[in-house]
Amino acid sequence: MEGKSLDGKTIIIRLEIDTRTVGFGAAAAALETAGGDIIAIDVIQTGRDKTVRDLTVKVAETSSIDRISKTLSAVPGIRLVNVSDRTFLLHLGGKITIQPKTPIQNRDDLSRVYTPEVARVCQAIHADPSKAFTLTIKRNTVAVVSDGSAVLGLGNIGPYAAMPVMEGKAMLFKQFADVDAFPICLDTQDTEAIITAVRNIAPAFGGINLEDISAPRCFEIEQRLRDELDIPVFHDDQHGTAVVLYAGLLNALKLSGRTLASSRIVVCGIGAAGTACTKMLLAGGATNIIGVDRSGILNANNTYDNPTWQWYAEHTNPQRVSGGLAEAVAGADVFIGVSAGGILTREHVLTMAPDPVVFAMANPEPEIRPEKVEDIVSVFATGRSDYPNQINNVLCFPGIFRGALECRASTINEEMKLAAAEAIASVISDDELSRMYIIPSVFNARVVEEVRRRVIDAARRSGVARRQRE
Repeated sequence: MEGKSLDGKTIIIRLEIDTRTVGFGAAAAALETAGGDIIAIDVIQTGRDKTVRDLTVKVAETSSIDRISKTLSAVPGIRLVNVSDRTFLLHLGGKITIQPKTPIQNRDDLSRVYTPEVARVCQAIHADPSKAFTLTIKRNTVAVVSDGSAVLGLGNIGPYAAMPVMEGKAMLFKQFADVDAFPICLDTQDTEAIITAVRNIAPAFGGINLEDISAPRCFEIEQRLRDELDIPVFHDDQHGTAVVLYAGLLNALKLSGRTLASSRIVVCGIGAAGTACTKMLLAGGATNIIGVDRSGILNANNTYDNPTWQWYAEHTNPQRVSGGLAEAVAGADVFIGVSAGGILTREHVLTMAPDPVVFAMANPEPEIRPEKVEDIVSVFATGRSDYPNQINNVLCFPGIFRGALECRASTINEEMKLAAAEAIASVISDDELSRMYIIPSVFNARVVEEVRRRVIDAARRSGVARRQRE
């Protein structure tokens, strides 16, 4: 079996049937017994004794796929060749490709794109390296870099298994913002080796999007590369999550009649995303944030071996609250979860301030399901697409890089991130705003353009844009 569908309900089964011992009816009966519904049959090959057929089958649930496979394999005379679903078929040969912008149709074309005429362009860049931004793909190309150490909800699966995710990220860059992106998965999890590798490939790219690199290494890798490179370096798991969270929270607080400065905010899960979210909230004016992780509430009265936790304790929890999750959420206005599924209970939420805001963003299972508390919260958001108010990084990174590339920003700073968050929030008008609609859809065409425009303005105001208005 090639794989299972995690979200689709249609699979394709290839069977080799020994027609001397069994008929196709036996296969159809076995499929029906196992919970499959045949919607199409394609004969691939047929002979005197054997026939090969592809069956397109609808299944009610993902677990049916294993049951169907076992049932068919148990029928004498039937060999299960392969089971594929639409997701696996979409990934055959990868999901992206490279196409030339200009066709090479004759000898003259060849001489201009390659030798000998290309030499003049090379010499021009050699004399003035900044011309690489105008005369090469650097002006519109981002490297999506990962070591596969913290992929989605899968953990440390390595560079080969991480490639489908990075290819998908490249597709999103292109579709939503017309940014050319290329997946680069490094076969090392050594901090210095990753920094060296990215630094060495940087001349070809206008920006670096770090992805799915585990904490705490991701902090040093990003900071070192930001210090050493003159192009934007953006760790999306940190800052993309923070930007979209902040955008959603701005609208959620508006609906619940609160302000950022006056709200008591609990951040659960102090890793890469939780730390970046907190820094974003502090930059936006939050004054009372409490961080809680497996070891309990982070408190400046304690000393932590983890330097990120130590920084966190020193910059949050002004009242020095101690204890665990229960003590953290008691009386809180806002809960932000970037931790683990199922750890927040209805009883916890009942101890919060009246009509609290809950962002349960753990994936694939949120800290608490919305249906458990929808009657006692003012606004609820998750990281899932099957609930309202999805906090999705796709709202952020295409527009941010589109803007950064257009103004040739040397970095993506806090001003640009705040501008991106405010842009995302602004796409929803006061008339549209509701408890079920605080964040726009990723398919809202206005998002990228508004983020791009405000990011460029912020880059110019903060002095990191190298290309001014023409």
